[in-house]
Amino acid sequence: MRVATSRSILEVGEGPWSALDLGCSPFLRFGFLSALECSGSVGEGTGWEPRYVLAWDGEQLVGAVPTWWKSHSYGEYIFDWAWADGAMRAGIPYYPKLVVGVPFTPATGRRLLLHPKAPSGTAAALLAGLRELADEVQASSVHWLFCEEQESKLLEQLGYFARETLQFHWRNPGWQNFDDYLGAMRGKRRREIRRERRRLRDAGLSVVLQPGVELGDEEWAAMDRFYRDTTARKWGQAYLSTSFFGELRSRMPDAVVFAAARRGDEMVGGALLFEGAGALYGRYWGCDQTHQHLHFETCFYAPIEYCLSRGLTLYEAGAQGEHKLPRGFAPSIVRSAHWIREPRLAAAIDDFCAAERAQTRRSLELLEPHGAF
Repeated sequence: MRVATSRSILEVGEGPWSALDLGCSPFLRFGFLSALECSGSVGEGTGWEPRYVLAWDGEQLVGAVPTWWKSHSYGEYIFDWAWADGAMRAGIPYYPKLVVGVPFTPATGRRLLLHPKAPSGTAAALLAGLRELADEVQASSVHWLFCEEQESKLLEQLGYFARETLQFHWRNPGWQNFDDYLGAMRGKRRREIRRERRRLRDAGLSVVLQPGVELGDEEWAAMDRFYRDTTARKWGQAYLSTSFFGELRSRMPDAVVFAAARRGDEMVGGALLFEGAGALYGRYWGCDQTHQHLHFETCFYAPIEYCLSRGLTLYEAGAQGEHKLPRGFAPSIVRSAHWIREPRLAAAIDDFCAAERAQTRRSLELLEPHGAF
């Protein structure tokens, strides 16, 4: 077995990469990662430089870890700014660091990617290769973001610090349609959701979810426009370049779902979603006109109806949070794992993670009674 590092997903190739078990996340697909790269959203000068750790058995790619060389902490959604600030004040360099995950994407997914016929020892070889890469680039730390629970447990056994934070996810325990979903709710919440949806219809607005392969120029242009407008209004940073959506259209339209909000023939808003195996993921939304409840319909209710019609059992609507709770989403733990090179900084971060885990568990208990059901 040979472990190597590649600075481009294009060097790996779509065939070898797609033969790995990528789990249900659409964001690990070759099309998404290559769209980021070919649009210039990641790469030299962005602070997100690819460093794919790859395991080869002869000519067969048997494993990979999607890794990024980082010179900042933007676009990660597992926030370590306080760690970086503490390191700086202590005179400890914090950048560069290595991040394992998908840029700008706060969605849980597999991070240790193995071929179904990978030889025993492939995972260990990849983990060792990642540490060697950290030494080679003089990284202060390695951060596995939004990893799966079993990966987090494995990494904790290897000396990584386990971190737990909260998102709000929708899960289907067996509802067949939206009326079943509403019927499980408290009466007050059921009436409020019906009222919100009715007011939108009374205003002449409708939201229809369209598969990416059926979208035309208007919808793809709207995705980019809405993304930049929302980012600008929220004083955010537009991580995706202007050519990203065009690259996505040509490389992975089958995973895209667009929730288009219209009044008659006029598009007034929309949300970009991605469909994986059994799951839907909300990413970006925006509007040209402001209407009460439009965000909830476009980003919550219509996608939930889509999940119910498609038999999807999980909907992750992105970061942010408590406003999702009364609309049927439940608090869910998201996991990350962190290795810190400098012993003093590592000890402080270990203490922080332990306290944060306890607080996260306490938050779960406090939020539970306030759900919609």
